[in-house]
Amino acid sequence: MDEKKKQKLSMIVPCYNEEKVLRLFHGALIKQLHQLKPEKYDYELIFINDGSRDKTLNLILEFAAKNDRIKYISFSRNFGKEAAMLAGLEHASGDCAIIMDADLQHPPSMIHQMLDKYEEGYDQVIAKRDRKGEPKKAAFLARTYYRLVNKMVDVRMVDGAGDFRLLSRETIEAVLSLKETNRFSKGIFSWVGFNQTYIEYANRQRTFDESRWSFKRLLRYGVDGIVSFNVQPLRMCVYLGGVLLGISMLYLIYLFVRILIYGIDVPGYFTTITLIAVLGGVQLISLGIIGEYVGRIYAEVKKRPIYIVAKTNIKKD
Repeated sequence: MDEKKKQKLSMIVPCYNEEKVLRLFHGALIKQLHQLKPEKYDYELIFINDGSRDKTLNLILEFAAKNDRIKYISFSRNFGKEAAMLAGLEHASGDCAIIMDADLQHPPSMIHQMLDKYEEGYDQVIAKRDRKGEPKKAAFLARTYYRLVNKMVDVRMVDGAGDFRLLSRETIEAVLSLKETNRFSKGIFSWVGFNQTYIEYANRQRTFDESRWSFKRLLRYGVDGIVSFNVQPLRMCVYLGGVLLGISMLYLIYLFVRILIYGIDVPGYFTTITLIAVLGGVQLISLGIIGEYVGRIYAEVKKRPIYIVAKTNIKKD
C-alpha cells in the first residue's frame, strides 16, 4: 500500500431478499465507514441486488438517493452470489475492496482490522469465523468437507474462511483475469495467491430468518468446490476401475481353479447379482462424474454472460 496516496475502499454487498435486515445493516456499515480517517480513506458502497423478490431494491434506491457514494447494480433475475460478487469486483473502482454479506453475520466493525492488515502490506485479509454455537452435526460435516476437499483439490481452503475478505487492487485484477463461467470464488481467491493473512471472529447467527442454504444447495456447492479446480475425481474413476478389474481377474482365477478341482458347478445367484450391482453402481458413478465435467465444458463453450444488469447508477467508462 502506498501510504502517501489517499486510498479508496470499495465495499461490495451482494443482496438477495434482505428486506428485513438491510436497513439495520446499512446503518451499522455507514457508522463504521464514517469512522475511517478522511485523510487516508475515501469509500464507495456497491449493493448488488441479485434478483430479490421483496423490497430490497427499493431500500437500496432509497439509500442511494441520500448518499452519492452508494452505487447499486440490480440483476434481471437471480443469478447467484458468485455472479453478484463478480459484478461488484468488475465495477469496483477502489484501491482495495471488501466483500461482505448483508445479513449481519459479517461484523461491519471488522473493516478497521482488515484495513490495518492491508496497510501492513497484505493483499488478502480473510475473515475466518469459528464454529462456536453451530449445531454439532453441521460443524462436523463442514470440517469433514474441508478435509476431503484439501486432499483432492490443487488449492488450499481453510475451514471457516468464506467470502468475507479484503482484496487489494492487484488481487482484484488477478481474480477478474479468470474468465470461467462456472465460478467457485473460494477456490479462485486461493488460486490467485498473493500475500494473505487471517482474522478470526466469533460465529454469528442470522438476525431475522433462517439460512437459505438448504442441503441441496450445500451439496451442489460442495460438488462445485471439488470439480472446479482439479481432475482428481476422473483419476479416481480410473483407479477404481483398475482395482475392480484386478478383483474381477482374481475372482475369475478362483472360479477356474474351483472348476478344475470340483468340476463345473451351477453359478450362484447371489454372486451374479452382487457383481452386476457393484459394477453397475461404479459405472453410474463414473458416468455422473464425467457428466459433471462435460456439463461445465458445455457451459463454458456457450459463452453466456454470467449476469445481466437490469438497472444501475454506475456510469460506464
